[in-house]
Amino acid sequence: MRPTGSPHVAPVRFTWDARSGLARVLTVDTSRKARNVLAAPGGRVALCQVDNFSWVTLEGTAHVTRDAGRMAEGVSRYARRYWSAPPDRPGRVVIEITVDRVLSLNV
Repeated sequence: MRPTGSPHVAPVRFTWDARSGLARVLTVDTSRKARNVLAAPGGRVALCQVDNFSWVTLEGTAHVTRDAGRMAEGVSRYARRYWSAPPDRPGRVVIEITVDRVLSLNV
């Protein structure tokens, strides 16, 4: 949620590790999404992806991390999924979402 209490919705690239139950979003600490999570660690978030007549929504609690090992894992997974390395911008962080609900259709 934004500081105003309204929902913040933005398209993002993310990775999903079903074994660990973690979804990851790479961003920078000055982005609105990171600032929202930093203001309310453990808050609920949702990630959605649509592909023709298939879709998936991952819901869970979010935290921001700057841990080097977690950052490296996020970058590695991103590069595998999107076939290129993510931008290496100053202030990079990983938003980790502990997924506790998966909704889908035709997946």
